[in-house]
Amino acid sequence: MRHSLVPFCALAGAVLLASGCSPGGSSTGGEAAASPAAASPVAAKAPEEVGANELGQVPVLMYHQLTEKPASVYDRTPADFRAELERLARENYVPVTARDFQTGRIDIPAGTHPVVLTFDDSTNSQVRLGQDGAPAPDTAVAILMNTAKKYPAFKPVATFFVNADAFSATGSAKALAWLTSHGHEVGNHTDRHQNLRSLDQAGAVRAIAAGQQAIEKAVPGTRVTSLALPFGAMPQPAAVAARGTGYRYGGVYLVGSNPSVSPFAKTFAPDAIPRIRSAGPKDADAEFGSSRWLDKLATGKNWYVSDGDPNTVAFPRASQDQLAPAFAKRARPY
Repeated sequence: MRHSLVPFCALAGAVLLASGCSPGGSSTGGEAAASPAAASPVAAKAPEEVGANELGQVPVLMYHQLTEKPASVYDRTPADFRAELERLARENYVPVTARDFQTGRIDIPAGTHPVVLTFDDSTNSQVRLGQDGAPAPDTAVAILMNTAKKYPAFKPVATFFVNADAFSATGSAKALAWLTSHGHEVGNHTDRHQNLRSLDQAGAVRAIAAGQQAIEKAVPGTRVTSLALPFGAMPQPAAVAARGTGYRYGGVYLVGSNPSVSPFAKTFAPDAIPRIRSAGPKDADAEFGSSRWLDKLATGKNWYVSDGDPNTVAFPRASQDQLAPAFAKRARPY
């Protein structure tokens, strides 16, 4: 299934008003973003040593199909995907799940940058397990694991936004169980990839709830806390994306076209988190794609840099006014 690019700025304000979520406040998804993470095994450094800026921007990257013969702007070759992951590793990005990002549980080494790897539509090119239970070569999970072997600091975790009957070549139960047992997050993408904006409120709630139920049936006990909107289309009213009968989400993800602000920032809107489509520097709409945005972030002017302590929020003192009040006690300005 394919999406249309929906700029974050066009949706965020409407979502906040419709959902009753105040900028920087807690989502209707209900997970407390202010909860400190467990102590990091990596020693924290003085923020100024690493130029920490935990109010900086974070790329949430969006992938769909891996294929040797791309047929749309949402397809990437396995080689393209591998090259992008290796670039991220070389530039000191460390993957975190959508769940950990949206709740501010960003536990990565000092001087590194979080990145959220997200996959929509539960295609077999993302996850396909062989008879031995191992991922087939050139699937997204296999490439991610191999990248982590080459770059040990690159944590092999991602978030998979799935529909009903996910990963048909393997089977939902087997594939989703493998993902959760290997540290990945399974999120909801509705049961049949419905355009939620085209449905009435009751229909949108049914589509989201049915996707939730399909995941829970495949892997009982799985905690689903994130939703990616098919086509980037927000339901009406927007608040039902995050909360309805049978579901409650801490993060709702758009198609988007730009990095997300930090989850610690006043302007963070957990009910409308933008994502960046994976794309090469010369692909169609490349200005909205990952290669161009990673180039911009690499200038170091406004990217998220960790201080290595997941229990604090470090940033240059001049950025103090950007901090959401919920994180005041964790603030570490310098």
